[in-house]
Amino acid sequence: MRTRRLRGLRFRLVVAFGLVAAVSAVTTGALTFREARTGVLQQSQDATIRQLRAQLNQHAAELALPPEQSALRKFAEETAATESQGSWRVLVTYGDLSGSSASGDPFTEVTPALREAVASSRATVFQRVRHDGRTSLVVGMSILFSTQRIPDSVETASGVRVFLVVPQTTEQAYVDALVTAAERAMVAALALAVVLALLAARGVLVPVRKLRLATRRVAEGRLDTRLAVNGSDELAELSHTFNETAAALETSVAELREMEARARRFAADVSHELRTPLAAMSAVTDVLDEDAARLDPDTATAVRLISTETVKLARLVDDLMEISRFDAGAAVLHLDEIDLAESIRRTLASRGWTDTVETQLPPPHAVRARVDPRRIDVVVANLVGNALKHGARPVTVRLGGDDTVAVIEVRDSGPGIPSDVLPHVFERFYKSDSARIRSEGSGLGLAITAENVRLHGGTVRAAGHPAGGAVFTVELPLRRAEPTEEYRP
Repeated sequence: MRTRRLRGLRFRLVVAFGLVAAVSAVTTGALTFREARTGVLQQSQDATIRQLRAQLNQHAAELALPPEQSALRKFAEETAATESQGSWRVLVTYGDLSGSSASGDPFTEVTPALREAVASSRATVFQRVRHDGRTSLVVGMSILFSTQRIPDSVETASGVRVFLVVPQTTEQAYVDALVTAAERAMVAALALAVVLALLAARGVLVPVRKLRLATRRVAEGRLDTRLAVNGSDELAELSHTFNETAAALETSVAELREMEARARRFAADVSHELRTPLAAMSAVTDVLDEDAARLDPDTATAVRLISTETVKLARLVDDLMEISRFDAGAAVLHLDEIDLAESIRRTLASRGWTDTVETQLPPPHAVRARVDPRRIDVVVANLVGNALKHGARPVTVRLGGDDTVAVIEVRDSGPGIPSDVLPHVFERFYKSDSARIRSEGSGLGLAITAENVRLHGGTVRAAGHPAGGAVFTVELPLRRAEPTEEYRP
C-alpha cells in the first residue's frame, strides 16, 4: 500500500511542484543573494576608499620627503584615528622604512602580490582577504604630488605607499542575514508549493477517484452508473466519454442477456417437450428389443440401432435440462453429511464398475463432508465413465485431502489429453477432432461435472500424468455449517 501511494499521482504532483519551487527558490535566492552581497560589499568598499583618499589628501601635505620612520608612524596613526570606530589598521611604507598604526602588527593581510601591484600602478588597489576565519578589505595606494606646469599639471609619485586593513564584520553580518532570509524564503516557497500541489492534486484526483469508483461499479455489474460532468476541460471530456461508453455497454449487455435468456428458454422448452415422446419411444424400443431375436437379421439390426439412438437422445435431453437449470440459476444443493469413500463405492457399484475400476480410498468415516450426494454421484460417474470411454485401463479413483478440503482424483492409463485440448475439456459439446461428428456421449458430461463442483464451491481440473494417461482432480471444501435442507449458491 505504501509503495502504491509513493507511485500515486498525488505524490508525483507534490514532488513535481516541490522540485519546481525548490529550483525556482534556489535560483532566485542565489541571484538575489549575489546581487545583494555585491551591493553591500561594493558600497562598503567605495565608502572606505573615499574616506581614505580624503584623509590622505588632507594629511599628505604635512609629510616631508624623504620621510623618517617616526613620521611614517605618526602619519599612519593620524590616518587610522580618523575612523570613529577604531577598526582601521594603517601601514605606511617608504622604501625600506615603514610605520604602522598598531605597533608590532605584522599586517599579514598585506600580501606581496598586493605590495607589487601598488608599486607598479598609480591606481588604487584593493583586495578582500580571509584570514583566521575573518574577512578583511585591504586597500593600497601611492601618495602622488602634483607639479604645476604650463599648460598642464603632472602627478609625481612620492614613493610613500599606504595600506589600509578594514575588518568587514558588519558587512559579513549583512551577508549572513541575507543567507538566513534566503533560506527562510525558500522554506516558505516550498511550503507554499506543497500546498498548491495538494490543491492541484485534489482538483485532478477527485474526478479521477470518482472515475475509478464508477469503473469499479461497472465492473461489478452496475451498468447504470454515470458520472456528473462539470466544466469543459479534459477531465470533463473523460467523464462524458465514460458515460457514453457505459450507456453503450449497458445497451449491449441488455441485448446479450435477452438473447441468452431466449436461448436458455428455448433449450429448456425443447428439452421439456421432447421428454414425453422420448418416454413413449423408449417404452416402444424396450418392447422391440425383447422381440428382436425373433425378427429377421436386418430388421433386428434396425431395431437395436433405434433403441441405442433413443437411449442417447434421452440422455442428451436429460443433460440439456440439467444445463438449463444451471444457466437459469435454478440449480440447488440438497446438503447432507456423508462418507465420501462410501459414496464413491456406491457410485461404482451401481454402475457395475467395481471390478473394472481400482480404488485407493481411506477407511470408513475418515473423510466426511456436507455435500449433495446426488450431484457428487454425478461428478464421480461422469469422470470415471469418461476415463473408461476415452482412456485405457486400469482406471484408478483416489480419495484424499486434509481438514479443509477433500480431493477426488480419477486417473486413466490412456494416451492422455493433448496440451491444446486441455483448456477446453470442460466446454460444452467440445470435440478435439473436428472431423468427428458424433460421439457416444452427449458432449455435456464434463461441463455438468464442472458446474456441480462449482456449486459446491470447489474446483476441477484436468492434466496429463507424468507416467501417462489423464488425471482429473476435484477439490471440495469440507463444509462445517449446520445441516440445511437446501443450499442455493
